[in-house]
Amino acid sequence: MIIGAQVFTVREFAKTVEDFAETLKKIADIGYTTVQVSGTCEFDPAWLKGELDKNGLQCVLTHTKGDRMLADPAQVCRDHAVFGCHNIGIGAIPGGKIDDEIYENFAKDFLPVAKVFRDNGCKLYYHNHQMEFQRDRNGKIFLDRFLEDFTPDLLGVTFDTYWAQYGGADPAAWLSKLGGRVECIHLKDMAIVDKEQRMAPVGSGNINFDRVLQVAEDVNVSYLLVEQDKCYDEDPFVCLKKSYDYLTALGLH
Repeated sequence: MIIGAQVFTVREFAKTVEDFAETLKKIADIGYTTVQVSGTCEFDPAWLKGELDKNGLQCVLTHTKGDRMLADPAQVCRDHAVFGCHNIGIGAIPGGKIDDEIYENFAKDFLPVAKVFRDNGCKLYYHNHQMEFQRDRNGKIFLDRFLEDFTPDLLGVTFDTYWAQYGGADPAAWLSKLGGRVECIHLKDMAIVDKEQRMAPVGSGNINFDRVLQVAEDVNVSYLLVEQDKCYDEDPFVCLKKSYDYLTALGLH
């Protein structure tokens, strides 16, 4: 398994292409060799390829706007091919809420997108939050509906350890259940500060990462992407380094 950085962690430092270029260099200087591109400024695919090559980085996943996917999924694949990425992620159901009608509309709209991605050598990846662990009108967990309605060749899951825990789910158990659908996983920890659940660098909270990482290896996860949406009063680059240091101390690279 290869350690990577989710650029969304440092999105405030990637609002222009100049700042984005410097941010990629800082990520590489920490020691990361792979990234997920998400939450940045607009960029030309050829520009991104050049910056990745310059810093010895590989982009293994993006988060791409749903309306772009719907408008021209084949072009989205062509853009990703320029910088060598075949995993195209969506950060959440558009609108950030879920119920039966919202889910059914999502499935209707994005099944065709997923098929175009597959036919063009790419794959749609869905990133969970806590809401996917809600139950539908029939008592079924929504994430289970994703697995039923989208076959493994059409949908992967960017499994997020923090949001699973936040949703009352066992991260390791769900990772095992998702099996071969998870090429990329989001690692962020959960700490308790003044009775509040907070995102934290990997290894500094309460998620059982020994178990999570063992299951990740068992189900052939390829990329461990460090993400911390909120860093509170800490420098996000320092948080990325803390997570990197924890994971490399375990023998990961």
